[in-house]
Amino acid sequence: MMWVYCKMGIMDIFRQIETGRDGRVYGKLTWIVVGLGNPGLEYEWTRHNAGFLAIEALAQKCGCGFSQMKFRADCGEAMLGGQRVILMKPATYMNRSGEAVAAAADFYKINPDHVLVLYDDISLPPGKLRIRRKGSAGGHNGIKSLIACLGADQFPRIRIGVGAKPNSQYDLADWVLSKFTEEEQTALKPAFEHAASAAELIVQGEMDRAMNQFSS
Repeated sequence: MMWVYCKMGIMDIFRQIETGRDGRVYGKLTWIVVGLGNPGLEYEWTRHNAGFLAIEALAQKCGCGFSQMKFRADCGEAMLGGQRVILMKPATYMNRSGEAVAAAADFYKINPDHVLVLYDDISLPPGKLRIRRKGSAGGHNGIKSLIACLGADQFPRIRIGVGAKPNSQYDLADWVLSKFTEEEQTALKPAFEHAASAAELIVQGEMDRAMNQFSS
């Protein structure tokens, strides 16, 4: 074993540690990446859970799972773009998502501009993405909660299109809690993969590249 390390060279070892290519997580945690949704089997594949679905795709890309329950969220640590991150799915329900995220941000001393949020957007067609550095809640209860609990709206976000209501009389709550059709699921799967790739660029400091490459 010692011969292997000597053969690799000390800089090679440091690079491996830095990028987590040996399958382990190293260094100071620098980002929180959170997917918004509602916990429970009844909410799987509903429009409001697009953030959960996207961060599950990201976890798969990173080779990690949500094996820890802390900060009232399902959590997993991973290396993403050379950065140590925590992936979160709050278990507090959508309108209280900020409580879990703020608790993690306080514990790890993470500023809002290093909290990346993935969530649903009814103003975009299913499968389209919109990436922003900051912004208002736009009527989204999960984002309202994050802004209130973090005390800032200057956190990056990846918005995932889930489609608009079929008509103006359709109840918004019923719409966002409705399930995707099979056709919509087909359109969304590559979008979740693109969201994962965009997240990797963002934590590397490549926000402009992420916006140019993946934002509709």
